[in-house]
Amino acid sequence: MAEPEFNATGVRIERWLRSLTRAGQVVIRDGRLALLTSYGTEIDSAPLQAVQAHKPLFAARDRALATINGHRYSLTLGAPELFLKAVQAARPPRP
Repeated sequence: MAEPEFNATGVRIERWLRSLTRAGQVVIRDGRLALLTSYGTEIDSAPLQAVQAHKPLFAARDRALATINGHRYSLTLGAPELFLKAVQAARPPRP
């Protein structure tokens, strides 16, 4: 199994106003982004080409938004800039 390009633990994952997990995990590996619960159960995953990620303008500094398979997730990370850089770096170059 390949090493992950990005792995963040202790991530709060929310969908709208509903908290899905307070200690989840975000993993980027082999060109896929996966959101996992604290127990390792997959919440959602998709190839990086289908993922949109950005930092919201009016939100706390530790937040990032990700759209995966049409669902918007709010991620509370320690360093959202590292997550956004990892998403951009792991994407294959466009022809």
